[in-house]
Amino acid sequence: MPPPVPDRALTELGRTEGGPETLGLLVRDQHTRRLLLLRAVLDAAEAAGPRVLPAAALDRLHEDWALLEEAEHLERAAHRTRRAAGPRPEAGPVPGAAPREPGAFTGVFGPAGGVVPQGAAGRPARDADACGPPPPAGRPLDGERGRAPGRRAPSPTRTPHRTGDGTSAPVPPDPPPSGVRALILHPFIGPWARDALRGLDTVTGPGAERDPREPARALAHFGALAAVAAVRAGVSCAVRLSARDGVLTLPSLGALRTGRPGDTEVGLVHRRGRLTFRQPGEADVVVHVQSGVGAWSEAAAWTPAYALPGLLPGSAPVPLDDLDPYRTARDGPRAHTLSGPVTLDDADRKHWLHAWSGTAAALGLGGERRLTEAAALLRCLVPLSAPPGAVPGRPAGSCSATRREAFGAVLSSTPATATAFAATLVHEIQHTKLAALSSMVTLHQAGSEARHFAPWRPDPRPYDGLLQGAYSHLALADFFQRTALATPNPVRRDTAWARHARYQEQVGAVLPALVGSGDLTPRGRQFVDRMVEVYERLAEQPAPRGQTARATAYVRAARTLWTQRHTPGR
Repeated sequence: MPPPVPDRALTELGRTEGGPETLGLLVRDQHTRRLLLLRAVLDAAEAAGPRVLPAAALDRLHEDWALLEEAEHLERAAHRTRRAAGPRPEAGPVPGAAPREPGAFTGVFGPAGGVVPQGAAGRPARDADACGPPPPAGRPLDGERGRAPGRRAPSPTRTPHRTGDGTSAPVPPDPPPSGVRALILHPFIGPWARDALRGLDTVTGPGAERDPREPARALAHFGALAAVAAVRAGVSCAVRLSARDGVLTLPSLGALRTGRPGDTEVGLVHRRGRLTFRQPGEADVVVHVQSGVGAWSEAAAWTPAYALPGLLPGSAPVPLDDLDPYRTARDGPRAHTLSGPVTLDDADRKHWLHAWSGTAAALGLGGERRLTEAAALLRCLVPLSAPPGAVPGRPAGSCSATRREAFGAVLSSTPATATAFAATLVHEIQHTKLAALSSMVTLHQAGSEARHFAPWRPDPRPYDGLLQGAYSHLALADFFQRTALATPNPVRRDTAWARHARYQEQVGAVLPALVGSGDLTPRGRQFVDRMVEVYERLAEQPAPRGQTARATAYVRAARTLWTQRHTPGR
């Protein structure tokens, strides 16, 4: 049986690259893991027992799961119908429609700051157009959904085709998922599922603290996911949802503020792209669904979801998610080193859009592969507040991160410029690639002891952290060298050479520790050897002498300071 990661793919990734087939391999594996994790939540809920999960909450989960299956079934049927009918003739412009401005959001701002779907000027697109096929004839709106026999996790994405000799034939990467599949494969399904599994854990030691409300609260979020799936597939329904701490979040659509503290139930009726939220003693809130990301309403209680345009022409929009309750980690060491999530206003979104509008060009200037890998792997952006003491407009006053359990999400403070935004994506996409690869291949068997010097961090790093950092910095060294060689602007060229020289020197300072480790597996050594090849190739076109000298002095000073702080007996 061939290895899960072919040598060719391992070589590409070791060089901080990745062709369409290699990136598609990582994506398909992560999608399969996401689906298995989703199924694990259902199994854990059924095994938890009434002391952990009340019977009513379990019944509600079964109903939500059945609704999700129904939505996926209807969407697949509609997809098969469209394929059988053949390609549609290209639609012409809508008479009287206002042209979309270059770089604009996927919708235009409508009443009370909502987002109106693109349609005839001055009015929203029809509900049926925004929501897909009409509901099946005769379907009641009473919200009664039986427990579907033989419940199953939605089927995983396709696997590589096997040829007669057992090898893998080239398979182009799947396009980003859409509709129901996009919901269940969204990056934040991972953090949600892990939270739900922790809450449903029945074998936790007696010393662990457990909030008895957490299992039901976590599973209530799945109800919102199922409701959005029904909306996207055109399934008419009436459901009861649970707002958490006064907010009901519907992923990819928006969030409703209930005006009441704590958890409360909200009724939702959906018919042909029109959502009606009902609460006792409150006026109904009507929301209109738009294709893609977002939904608009005249009600001030509704906040629409937003998205930035796709990186490549024709590619899917990239959600700028400041609403999802699982978008940042609530605990763990990394949660204490990042700034917190932030909710954007119109001025903030314009700043993000301004930087984003030049990011694709900046990525391409640093190598076409940087643009294609970002387009293939980036699924959403999460805005963070600026770090404490940050100076606006300076690269040092920013922070960014990825999360292993949220494949495809990049967390970042507001980017200062398009080039800074591009560098952030290059950096974080490498972490995404290496984390995905590490879940498929064991690269090393080193422990978690933090003892290695890394010139980009003041604290000692474990071997895995050192490998992750060196990998991302190597890609940045390549990115800025290519940028310096390609840009005609002398000021930007000097800046790019300075960044390249520093990253190149930093990587060179840690490569001996990586290469010399006895904890590398054979495939891990193959991976690190490819990193060395890239480092040596970059050295063939060094930065100007002054830039290199300053970078060398910087790394030498960082090592001296680190040694003074962390050498025993000092």
